[in-house]
Amino acid sequence: MRNVGRRRSVIGSVRSRFSVGTGLVVAGLSLTAVAILLPVQLFASSGSAAGSSAPAAQDDGLGVWNTPSGPLSPLDREFVRKVRQAGLWELPAGRQALQRGMRQAVKHAGRHLVEGHTDLNQRAADTARALNITLPGQPTPEQQDWLAQLDAAEGDTYERLFTNLARRAHGKVFSLVAQVRANTRNSMIRDVATRANSVVLDHITALEQTGLVDFEALTDGRTSR
Repeated sequence: MRNVGRRRSVIGSVRSRFSVGTGLVVAGLSLTAVAILLPVQLFASSGSAAGSSAPAAQDDGLGVWNTPSGPLSPLDREFVRKVRQAGLWELPAGRQALQRGMRQAVKHAGRHLVEGHTDLNQRAADTARALNITLPGQPTPEQQDWLAQLDAAEGDTYERLFTNLARRAHGKVFSLVAQVRANTRNSMIRDVATRANSVVLDHITALEQTGLVDFEALTDGRTSR
């Protein structure tokens, strides 16, 4: 009887250890699954958030056009218009920075704006002519207000205002350029987007090299003055 009791005790101990071991294994597997799935879920949610932050095209209601250089979407046409729209205020702003900037870095940034947008303006005009896209002819009311602010500012205030207005504008258009370059099926638009990507990045770099960019103001939508 004692032997039987001992066997039962041993069997019970083995079962107990097996249950505990099984529980630990299950718990470990559960934690591993969570560790694997959580980054995936976070990546998916951040990806959708990034996608939703990309500028949306203003649909002109004209649909997709068939052209010799490929299909032309509303986003493609909006992109060409925005390239031209940017030049309507950044060209005069760049010229003004060349004349009124005190720091050589500000003059350098102004020169890059003039050179870059002179090139992009011509490319936008050539593309619009070939694809029958109507381009804007004057700055938007917001852009006119930026130019008026620059006209009224002086000295260090002027330089900081110029740098931050231009840096914020370039940051907004940068995501649109990337979106168009990644998705367009039109070879002419692709060429303009490729060039615009280089120009906008060059301008962002030149503006940041002034040391005057207020990055906190960029994230909350304010403009440093």
